[in-house]
Amino acid sequence: MPFRISSIVAATTLALATPALAQEESSDPALTVTGGVTLASQYRFRGISLSDEQAALQGTINLNHASGAYAGLWASSLDGFGELGGSNLELDLYAGYKWDLGGPVLDTGLLYYAYPGSTGGDYEFFEPYANISGTAGPATYKVGFAYAWSQAGIGDNANLYVFGDAGLPIAGSPVTLKAHLGYSDGDTTLTPTGSYLDWSLGADFAWRNLTLGVAYVDTDITAAENAALVDPARNITDGAVVFSLTASF
Repeated sequence: MPFRISSIVAATTLALATPALAQEESSDPALTVTGGVTLASQYRFRGISLSDEQAALQGTINLNHASGAYAGLWASSLDGFGELGGSNLELDLYAGYKWDLGGPVLDTGLLYYAYPGSTGGDYEFFEPYANISGTAGPATYKVGFAYAWSQAGIGDNANLYVFGDAGLPIAGSPVTLKAHLGYSDGDTTLTPTGSYLDWSLGADFAWRNLTLGVAYVDTDITAAENAALVDPARNITDGAVVFSLTASF
């Protein structure tokens, strides 16, 4: 979920029955397993391409309880800047709880970012998060924050990320328009300037268990600031159109 809130290109939902956990007489089991897989043209995390603007394969699996508790993992391939001294995989483990507030839903939890196989440094770190989601007429919204306290994996500095997402389904069509705005504050590995904005505008096209996503993603990080992250010849923070194909089961 590197400092991830949800990546602009998120992993999908895969719903599977769990016979060992479900009561045979109940069509609404207390425990369910969800998950899925996504192929994206690149992995953009808070506006920054951690796949070096190369294609990325992503997947997720979750265990959900009827009480609102959940736990799961999310993974993505990495390349170039995202290799972090050798790792070509990001693995995020998380657990949280959702409260129904009579319409809006409050979601709080803890994320652990891991990079199996990475060498030359300590890159793993924890990040608590909280957000509220709901509907306003036909539109959906989500606003929230994530805060990573000072840890070795992010340069011994803290990082705060606040964001807002909005969605608008087009009536009578499989299209949902989407928008995102985020702000990161903290002089960490991915924020050498101390703070920056990221945003995106896009749409999802749903058909059966497939979703095709397209979004324009950008940041206000300058070319000079980008050069502090990677080789100046590679710009992983400039504007780009990102495509994704999601399969849910």
